Amino acid sequence: MTEREKKSLTRTKLGVIIATVAASLLVTAFLGWSITCPCERSPGGLLFGDQADEEIADWSFANDVPLCQIQVSAGVLPYSINLNCMATSAGELYLSCSGCDAKRWAGIVVGNSRAKMRLDGAVYPVTATRIMDPDELDRAWAARVDKLQVHSSPLNPAVPVGTPRPDRWWSFRVVSR
Repeated sequence: MTEREKKSLTRTKLGVIIATVAASLLVTAFLGWSITCPCERSPGGLLFGDQADEEIADWSFANDVPLCQIQVSAGVLPYSINLNCMATSAGELYLSCSGCDAKRWAGIVVGNSRAKMRLDGAVYPVTATRIMDPDELDRAWAARVDKLQVHSSPLNPAVPVGTPRPDRWWSFRVVSR
């Protein structure tokens, strides 16, 4: 093997080592990000937790947690976010947001309804469908208002009972899959 071939082989090995280290750092950073977020208004990646594969008919327990997380597929990487989730007295589960037309997760869900939700450490496979029916939107809004009377926070303040639903408020019906 010539000296030139030895140098070329050394450069190739060095390139492989650098690429391997860079890939390892990216995977470690992604997993670290996924483990710690979503946090407040910062998105996360994978949702970790106990996998709950049983079908849920009554989501009333969602009202026991201030926020839930949804994970959607955003191309190659999963994308997760904290958001409002609320159950009606009949146990129907809804996700909501104001100005959803400008929010990444909502646009993804409109195009692909398959998602995962984390509630109190358990991760559920779900389907989320945007609702347009005004009566159903009002039921979801009323459930949100009721829940926030208990779980209000500076980032997620309660509105007074009886406040009408805002025009730019979207809601998604969530069911087990």
